Amino acid sequence: MRWFVVLLFLLPGTVSANDWAALEQPGAIAIMRHALAPGTGDPSTLQVGDCTTQRNLDERGRAQARAIGEAFRSRGIEFDKVFSSQWCRTMETAELLGLGAVTAEPALNSFFQDFSTRDSQTADARALIKREQGRLMLVTHQVNISALTGRATRSGEVLVIRAGSQGVEILGSILIAP
Repeated sequence: MRWFVVLLFLLPGTVSANDWAALEQPGAIAIMRHALAPGTGDPSTLQVGDCTTQRNLDERGRAQARAIGEAFRSRGIEFDKVFSSQWCRTMETAELLGLGAVTAEPALNSFFQDFSTRDSQTADARALIKREQGRLMLVTHQVNISALTGRATRSGEVLVIRAGSQGVEILGSILIAP
């Protein structure tokens, strides 16, 4: 029995979470961790706009981003605005989703290597969510999502959230494995 349970965790799944209906709730916003980009963090020489100085998507990550976009399109889910961190892996993820024109948003940039900006960036992300109208897709990083929601995410995972009086409320999760 133990081997069966282990096998279930090792089998790749197309969809690991299926909270598509959460997107139909009033005020629902999709916030996504960029697709698979092997490694952790970025080199200390990171320069925004120079992809050679950053950790980037690999082919599995690119395929994952395309599959996520296709999953949204096949369900007829559209977004009024798509915002992304300025990091190359998030911009590429957002573009490969094919869900609309992508707008770079500094509030979604990673603060993994400099936690001193955590609170201000999280406040800016909350302000973005409150200010923008329509259905939003935000593509960002694990640390940003954790700071905003209190929940960790996997590469390519989409949390469905809604702005609330005490921050954000998590309505659901969608994960299409790489």
